[in-house]
Amino acid sequence: MSNVNTKNNVRTIAVTGMLSAVAVVLMYLEIPIPIMPGFIKFDFSDLPALLGAYALGPVAGIIICLIKNVVHLAASQSMLVGELSNFILGSVFVFTAGIVYKTGALLGGLCGAMAMGVFSVFSNYLIVYPVYYKLAMPEVVILSLYQAIIPSMKSIMQCLICFNLAFTIVKGLIDVGISMLIYKPLSPLLKGKH
Repeated sequence: MSNVNTKNNVRTIAVTGMLSAVAVVLMYLEIPIPIMPGFIKFDFSDLPALLGAYALGPVAGIIICLIKNVVHLAASQSMLVGELSNFILGSVFVFTAGIVYKTGALLGGLCGAMAMGVFSVFSNYLIVYPVYYKLAMPEVVILSLYQAIIPSMKSIMQCLICFNLAFTIVKGLIDVGISMLIYKPLSPLLKGKH
């Protein structure tokens, strides 16, 4: 019995490591979004964490989010703030998706994307942006970047609701859509079933 447990633990560690490595690579492939301030970019690095949450459980998904962000710190230009936000939101996404996965992968992914989007407004407003104000860019400068896109924006909270909420949900939904295409063929490999 302990041989089986040891084998399963080794497989879990190996798959988590492999998915973390893929997530790190994907995190470097950032795509700027023309309708967003320049410091907000799109990447597919939550996709391996989502696959990990489906195959190995929500804790594995969170570990993948942690590893990719810690590794990315070495090349970060956001002074830790981008990685902090990515870790917080990615963790909410994969944890929710992994928990709801038992009732269906699509439903889990949709719930994860919605939870990440809603949570992004509050985590950015209360944690991430205040850190960014102190380390990188004053609040008035960040607000002016949003106002360059839509001049009627009056506050950071309004900007987060108008821009970041939709962006974060769409980002999650794209990952969910791709996961629906690739998870089933990858599932036997990720779960160790032949």
